[in-house]
Amino acid sequence: MSSLSQRSTKQRSSTKASKATNSQISTRKKKQKTNSGLTIEQQQEIREAFDLFDTEGKGIIDIKELKVAARALGFEPPKKDEIKKLLSEINNKSTAESDDNADNTIEFDSFNKIMAAKKSERNLNDEFLKVFRLFDDDDTGKITFKNLKRIAKELGEDISDDHLREMIEEADLNGDGEVDENEFIHLLKRTNLYT
Repeated sequence: MSSLSQRSTKQRSSTKASKATNSQISTRKKKQKTNSGLTIEQQQEIREAFDLFDTEGKGIIDIKELKVAARALGFEPPKKDEIKKLLSEINNKSTAESDDNADNTIEFDSFNKIMAAKKSERNLNDEFLKVFRLFDDDDTGKITFKNLKRIAKELGEDISDDHLREMIEEADLNGDGEVDENEFIHLLKRTNLYT
């Protein structure tokens, strides 16, 4: 009877270990990146948002619904011209050719690519903000001359004060003499430093 009890305990332990391992594998799979650069979980969210509006199950939704679905996914809804531009880039067509979609519908594949692009852009902006915070060591929400001077010194760069001021001036769009998060992101995108 004792060996039967031991065997039963081993089986329960083995089952618990197997469930824990399966859970870890499942979590790891959800975090794995797919071909689009998104996690499986993110892909599922995009699919669920699309399916929510594809009530007839035809695999298409109205462009207006795309905007609501984008908002449901936490994105600022793209404007019509942005949608056309994204569709033309996705389909490698000119914007004029994208106008062929006169019925103003979008298929899941295109929807998925647009939302993946939006997610990638958001992820990129998050990375930019991490870098911004390295510069903004005094947590003012701005990069100042003092912050730039400190970074230059830490990196061992011998940059003149005039050049540092020019750098601030170049990025400072609102003329307040400092660089906020939006100006920083704008600068990186404009100069293609993010690619």
